[in-house]
Amino acid sequence: MIRKALPKDIDELLQITRACAAHMISNNIFQWNEFYPSKQAFLNDLEREELYVLEIKNTIVGCITMSTFMDEEYIPINWLTLNNNNIYIHRLAIHPTYQGKGYAQKLMDYAEDYSKEHHFNSVRLDTFSQNPRNVKFYESRGYKRLGEIFFPKQSIYPFYCYELVF
Repeated sequence: MIRKALPKDIDELLQITRACAAHMISNNIFQWNEFYPSKQAFLNDLEREELYVLEIKNTIVGCITMSTFMDEEYIPINWLTLNNNNIYIHRLAIHPTYQGKGYAQKLMDYAEDYSKEHHFNSVRLDTFSQNPRNVKFYESRGYKRLGEIFFPKQSIYPFYCYELVF
């Protein structure tokens, strides 16, 4: 079941994202660290009612943020659609124990269906260039790579920006 996150979910989501970070680091993917994702980022998502969780048998196994807010890092990207009616995906995470079972697909299906139902022009996101699994995941879903941005607190390597137009 996918539902909007509640304040009581935040600590569990931080445990999930820390487990994801440790799992990625163990695979030499330095995408998430002690700075990101932060508790404040999740609290902001929660306040804007843009944070969703995936529950399986009363256990939260993952999350996704579906935002209408465009971060300033995205301004230089030549997007395929105008910047006034888009959904931005952030902090998609599935606990490592539950990865490989199609749950990330389920969360992205939900985000894309939501975006279509609410008449958004596209879904936009970024993913770490050094995470080949994520790059393949989004490209196989039809997302078009449009450019690179940098988050110096996370990595010296770029993050690829993607857009899926409806």
